[in-house]
Amino acid sequence: MAAKKAFPLRINEDVWEAVRRWSDDELRSVNAQIEYVLRDALRKAGRLPGPGDTRNENPEDG
Repeated sequence: MAAKKAFPLRINEDVWEAVRRWSDDELRSVNAQIEYVLRDALRKAGRLPGPGDTRNENPEDG
């Protein structure tokens, strides 16, 4: 399993409540839901390399 990085997050209360309800619906913790949403967005944007992917994460860096 990959190492986890802890950090404080400031988030709008309405957004927090929406994520909390969503995480409850999907039987996840709020933390796991946030990580799931971020990971999904990164994958869809091509910003999250897959296992064994040797491509540069930022194509502009060459």
